Amino acid sequence: MVKKPVGRVKHIPQRTCVGCRVVLAKRQMLRIVRTAEGVQVDPTGKLAGRGSYLHDKRSCWERGLKGALAHALKTELSSDDRVRLEEFMNTLPIEAETDG
Repeated sequence: MVKKPVGRVKHIPQRTCVGCRVVLAKRQMLRIVRTAEGVQVDPTGKLAGRGSYLHDKRSCWERGLKGALAHALKTELSSDDRVRLEEFMNTLPIEAETDG
């Protein structure tokens, strides 16, 4: 006879970083959303609109801004959107390179 687990296992939503393609918990990522006002960072994760996720690493943001983010959001990034996102990216830490 197989015993069932006593407590329920809470479902943790998973998302893929468009910069490095690593899957992590949704809450560990930053959401970028396409709205009528343009593309912007969504700190709450609750804004209406098409969303995409990136790590809080500058390298992921650099790769994402090269085209993966626009493709994921199904839009072209305007110059205003790009400036807004690059300003946010510049506040992120540069991760230290390690040799394994």
